[in-house]
Amino acid sequence: MALIGLIFLSFSVDVDVKSIPDLQLKDMEGNLISTGEISTAGHPTLFCFWATWCSPCKRELNNYAELYEDWQEETGVEIVAVSIDDQRSIRRVTPYVNSVLWDYTILLDPNKDFARAMSVINVPHTFLVDGNGNIVWQHSNYSTGDEYEVYEQLLKLVE
Repeated sequence: MALIGLIFLSFSVDVDVKSIPDLQLKDMEGNLISTGEISTAGHPTLFCFWATWCSPCKRELNNYAELYEDWQEETGVEIVAVSIDDQRSIRRVTPYVNSVLWDYTILLDPNKDFARAMSVINVPHTFLVDGNGNIVWQHSNYSTGDEYEVYEQLLKLVE
């Protein structure tokens, strides 16, 4: 009997110019935030789709946290971590974020409306958006060291 396994590979691709959809999501305080307004604020934005049950997601965002202040100074980037935790696990988002002290905008997408609009199938999935709301790069999955590729893409965007 053959053993069939699924292999999840990291990949990054250049994408045709595509805009971020303008949807209303709640932040952890319950305020409605427009994804379109975030993505067209004139600076690069990383939209990182994640979930509390996803270990690679948490590793990715924890590693970004160590570099975030430097990235902001050099590129003006804003990181927006979009939780796809559903109604069963969404209550874990705030305690987790508070425990790791992420200095990111955290948005909640429990019905996965934004994730579907962005064609996110698996998390982690990261999109780099220019200051006009155009997706210029994306990356799926996470391996330690991928943050350096993100940094290179950020530098290309602000050169």
